[in-house]
Amino acid sequence: MDTTTNRWRTIDIVVASVIAVAFGVIFWAWGLLWGATDAAFAFFPPAQAIMYGVWLVPAVLGGLVIRKPGASLYCELVAAIVSALLGSQWASIVILQGLIQGLGAELAFAAFRYRSYRLPAALLAGALTGLSAAIFDFVYWNKAYELANYRIPYALLTIVSSTIVAGLGSWLLTRALANTGVLDRFPAGRDRALV
Repeated sequence: MDTTTNRWRTIDIVVASVIAVAFGVIFWAWGLLWGATDAAFAFFPPAQAIMYGVWLVPAVLGGLVIRKPGASLYCELVAAIVSALLGSQWASIVILQGLIQGLGAELAFAAFRYRSYRLPAALLAGALTGLSAAIFDFVYWNKAYELANYRIPYALLTIVSSTIVAGLGSWLLTRALANTGVLDRFPAGRDRALV
């Protein structure tokens, strides 16, 4: 790993923070929507996990835009902190949850040695951040529920949602932003054809 290209610049910190704070607000609002949709999923409560991917977007998006070790972790963790400060219905435990979720995406980019930010890397980051979220929920939030009828379907749907929404969605969002020119100071902006 080349330490000069992996050193965070001021603009990296600023943009990662903007992503994180924006998604912290989205997290807070998404939590309200999550609570409001409980009845809609009464037919099969684990199906609500299809909404989960939104909470994992900053981990993947931060990694794709900043392209530095720690970006996924930073964006997801700071977003969780902002969400907690805004009064998340799940209180401060979301900070630990954000840390674990950010690690999932971080592991995916590390598996590519922080050198590939194409669609396969984004999908793996989405899947691994979903897996880390599913494991946390499996042990913490869902431990009282039945294994076969709730916990396993919930975990699988969380991973699917995260792969599609956080993985594919962040990749598409990065491409769209790069095409506008707003990411020109980042490798994501200079690699428009490769993103």
